[in-house]
Amino acid sequence: MRTFFLAILLFLSVNYVCGQSPQKNRIIVLTDIEADPDDTQSLVRLFLYSNEIDIEGIVATTSCWMTNVINPQSIVKVIQAYEKVQPNLKRHQPDFPEASKLYSLVKKGLPIYGMKGVGKGMDSEGSDWIIKILENEDERPLWISTWGGVNTLAQALYKIEKTKSKKEAKRLIAKLRVYTISDQDDSGNWIRNNFPELFYIVSPGDDYGNATWSGMNDSNIKGIDQNTISNGWISQNIQQNHGPLGAAYPDVAWGVEGDTPAFLSLIPNGLNNAEHPEHGGWGGRYEMNKPDFSKLKEGSSIVTIAPETRAIWTNAIDSYTPYIANQFGRSVKQDTITFTDFKVTLWRWRDDFQHDFAARMDWSIKSYENANHPPVPVLSHPEEITVKSGQSFTLDAFETTDPDGDNFSFLWFNYPEAGTYKKLIKVNGAENVHMAHFTAPKVEKDETAHFILKVTDKGEPQLSRYKRVIVTIRPK
Repeated sequence: MRTFFLAILLFLSVNYVCGQSPQKNRIIVLTDIEADPDDTQSLVRLFLYSNEIDIEGIVATTSCWMTNVINPQSIVKVIQAYEKVQPNLKRHQPDFPEASKLYSLVKKGLPIYGMKGVGKGMDSEGSDWIIKILENEDERPLWISTWGGVNTLAQALYKIEKTKSKKEAKRLIAKLRVYTISDQDDSGNWIRNNFPELFYIVSPGDDYGNATWSGMNDSNIKGIDQNTISNGWISQNIQQNHGPLGAAYPDVAWGVEGDTPAFLSLIPNGLNNAEHPEHGGWGGRYEMNKPDFSKLKEGSSIVTIAPETRAIWTNAIDSYTPYIANQFGRSVKQDTITFTDFKVTLWRWRDDFQHDFAARMDWSIKSYENANHPPVPVLSHPEEITVKSGQSFTLDAFETTDPDGDNFSFLWFNYPEAGTYKKLIKVNGAENVHMAHFTAPKVEKDETAHFILKVTDKGEPQLSRYKRVIVTIRPK
């Protein structure tokens, strides 16, 4: 009991230091669970963040890989494992929901593929549930995290359009945010063509190698350590000796957690801003444009490529030079290799979110004192500041703390692709101390530059949290 109250006090103190807690993102998951073990893997991870994300529904659906079967019982099986560890998770953070609530959120889509399941008479428990949640008196955006086919959402949109006034339909659809793990049925393109104002993140096409999300499990990147997505790491840190929820995490068959990027950017970590995919975060970075299908390769999916009729949130490119440990002197240095492509926007954070996952799996079995918890970066200034061309400015996080009393390291860097000023602005001096000094470049018009603070503790596993400072640079 004493441990429980200690955890509560630490949690409250952390929130006091940080100020008001961020608004939780809402999510409904559409999953073709059992088409690939990775849906089950992603559900295990999602439940470990159910204190940070408001899960509003989990709908069993079809996809191009499983066209006429749905498996809600497989969702229930993962919840049963969560139920056994939920009391211990609450020792670390009190907001983990009761399993009874999660059971009530399991819904069925139609066991029909794609557009064959959209139209008059094609309503399902899942499509009606999406409409019900949209109609609730909650103005927060509702994210549809699509891990398989999206026809359950298509049917909900079809019914809204047919049964609601134009004003009400517009209001409901404006709340929706969609992240689809590629197009796994033919209803995705229909949705984007017929609802052009709908917020939609996708890497379209039938070649999954062209998708940002595949950076989650891409093990062919030469020059970086791939350990945190290896089968050995997964076995040691997730599956074995980590209680019932870890035991429920299946082995990799085709790829590690290909669906997880559909909710990674909803986790509040100081870096993610789900409403701004162009800013970049754990789930990748995306820009609004109309994809050029002439550059796409033919892939293995049975979903036919169809031209996009409007701009969508889709692949963006980062250039990334990792920081690596330095044995003597300054504790970090930049590597000699730079990576430039769209998958970089996601895998550059991969070790961070894998370590975070491992720590939360520890939460399911360990006491508060014997587990690690992330540091709490605290800025000494606002998260948005304005400077003039040529002006020197300092960013500082002197009041940063760690709830476990761990030592922690700082790392400051400019993220050029996230702002309008695309040239790298280097730190003047050391980038690994609590304050970092910069000089604003010369600009001809107002520009924005994003600076990221990454704070990493020295606990086991090492955990990172961030602060993003957006600097507006004005001409003299």
